[in-house]
Amino acid sequence: MYYIPPSRGGRKGGAMCGIAGILNFRNGPVSPNSIEWMLSQIQHRGPDESGIYIGEGIGLGNVRLSIIDLATGQQPMTTPEEDMWIVYNGEIFNYIELRDELRNLGYKLRTSSDTEVLLLLYRHYREKCLEKLNGQFAVAIWDSNKKELFLARDRVGIRPLFYSLKGDSFVFGSEIKSIFASGLVNPELHPDGLNQVFTFWSALSPNTIFKNIFEVPPGHYMKISASNGIREPKSYWHLQFKNGKGIPSNPPAEIPDNVVSLKDRQRKFQETLDQFESLLRDAIRLRLRSDVQVAAYLSGGIDSSATTYYIKQIEPGVLNTFSIGFDDAEFDETLFQQMVSSQLDTNHEAITCYRKDIGENFRKVLWHTEIPLLRTGAVPMYLLSGNVHKNKVKVVITGEGADELLGGYNIFKEALIREFWAREPESKVRPLLFGKLYPYLQQFQGKNKQLLKFFYGFKLTDTGNPLYSHQIRWHNAQQVKKYFTREFAESIQSDPVEALMNRLPVGFESLDLLSRAQWIEINQFLSSYLLSSQGDRMSMANSVEGRYPFLDHRVIEFCASLPADYKIKGLNEKYLLKKLMTDKLPSEVVRRPKQAYRAPVANGLLSEGPGGFMEEMLSPGQIQPAGIFQPDLVEKLLARLKESTLPTENENMALAGILSTQILLDLFMNGHNPFPEKKLHSPCRITYDKKIAHEKQTLLQKHPPHR
Repeated sequence: MYYIPPSRGGRKGGAMCGIAGILNFRNGPVSPNSIEWMLSQIQHRGPDESGIYIGEGIGLGNVRLSIIDLATGQQPMTTPEEDMWIVYNGEIFNYIELRDELRNLGYKLRTSSDTEVLLLLYRHYREKCLEKLNGQFAVAIWDSNKKELFLARDRVGIRPLFYSLKGDSFVFGSEIKSIFASGLVNPELHPDGLNQVFTFWSALSPNTIFKNIFEVPPGHYMKISASNGIREPKSYWHLQFKNGKGIPSNPPAEIPDNVVSLKDRQRKFQETLDQFESLLRDAIRLRLRSDVQVAAYLSGGIDSSATTYYIKQIEPGVLNTFSIGFDDAEFDETLFQQMVSSQLDTNHEAITCYRKDIGENFRKVLWHTEIPLLRTGAVPMYLLSGNVHKNKVKVVITGEGADELLGGYNIFKEALIREFWAREPESKVRPLLFGKLYPYLQQFQGKNKQLLKFFYGFKLTDTGNPLYSHQIRWHNAQQVKKYFTREFAESIQSDPVEALMNRLPVGFESLDLLSRAQWIEINQFLSSYLLSSQGDRMSMANSVEGRYPFLDHRVIEFCASLPADYKIKGLNEKYLLKKLMTDKLPSEVVRRPKQAYRAPVANGLLSEGPGGFMEEMLSPGQIQPAGIFQPDLVEKLLARLKESTLPTENENMALAGILSTQILLDLFMNGHNPFPEKKLHSPCRITYDKKIAHEKQTLLQKHPPHR
């Protein structure tokens, strides 16, 4: 197990947690029972401790997964003057350096926790403190003097934070289910939110699939005043790409004077490589700060293998690694996981995901994602974190983010090939490049070239469209919408692609194609889909904290400044990372083309056979009352899937999308919680504001309870 002793890493009060709260604009009382019930719905995020603060018109709550400063990091936490209170889900990895800064400013810290560091930073700098943080967090701070609530979320939205305004009350929580548990907001499906999911795989921030439920967008903060109401979320950080065209990968034999020499190019590349390694190594070093065991995920790809390599370099002790494989060879990467574990000498534990596991766990997974899914990849991640929890590990380091930052996804290469092909649309040779992208996909094997050309030729010459890179993905996802009933389709009020177009930043069109594609992927896909369905939600479902070195904001900003051919050279993705890891990892892992993480869909969801829960959720008796999908079309889809041994991508997406929507309706609208309703595992500490405490004591003296 991995452990940084206090003498080397320091101690702090960071913790993966769940937070919740209610602000009453009329200064009315907030019941601690309401906050406790909200916390009970998200106690998987923090089963170790729980606490509540009740002030005038405010209630704040926290459930804590203790990771660092186990003794003094309890929340809610207050300032010495007891005029500010904080509940906080996250880790500030540079808390040691920030603690020294506070001491130099004259502050005396009472704990060794990063929670206190964050609270005092806010007291001193207000919202400007966010610019100093290197971490992953969702935070709420109550200023009792100003009667003002401050909410903020980390730069790329690693940790979730939702809110709702209902009557005189503002309600917030780490997960939507806690807001529903307040009793102030009822679950109601938002047609536009669902329409966005069936286009982008996620809703457009700050929207969700539920009416009157919003998220604090990544890299934003909010201020909510008891007297002045809500102020719109404000951005404190946004992703900026430099034009990534860079220097041509293959300069002409006679290099013009205005183009640097090949020797200079090589020197510049080596300098960039050294900078990248230094930043990545430091990002990993910071994320090893912990008072509990830290392990690593090992998927068999280069991203998690790279982070595992540097963990061993920084702390060459015993390291536990965890992975998941599949009984279907099409999805399995076990061989590569074993290669890396063997070379790096890790204590490795692997589990296998079987088809039946997909169907058996899909409902539980949706309870945690709170959004329909067009894929099933969340289920294996749920099982994986469950195995980590079983091994009594609370923290894992993972490789998420590398694909987005360094051009790892095939959608980036698809866009580059399509743009190349569009220059000569009649070319018979250029479309053949697509055959190199998906050698592992059975459904593309043996297909005639004309069919592939048809698939990738959708709006081929529309290269002037700023959203060109994602047109095929969104077109395919939208096939699910043909199952909508006419009434539901007519209730949709906005076009999602047009809505996204209106949000593009100034100068977006001037960026090169790869930079535009990366911006879309990071802003629309990373937080609201990937980190939600495969990151935070799936790890915290089993009380495990994920840490993501590639999502250190310094690494993000550095990668956004790189030339395109440092990311994708020819059709070789993540070129910079592969160069960095050459001779450090097995060559089979470094050289292998990107294999997208995937899991069985139809074969898994329908594995229980006729008459099972999944088929019941797709039956006319369930579909028709919901009023979203046409029962006859769903029946036809189900019949085709039963007859087919190789469903198409569109059929798989339709099944997952329709089924997950129906299950979510059952979970939240019908109240069929897949987990037994429980009280908080740990006794809940309740702290009252001094004035309220005095009033309660006076009341008890006048009217003592009956005995």
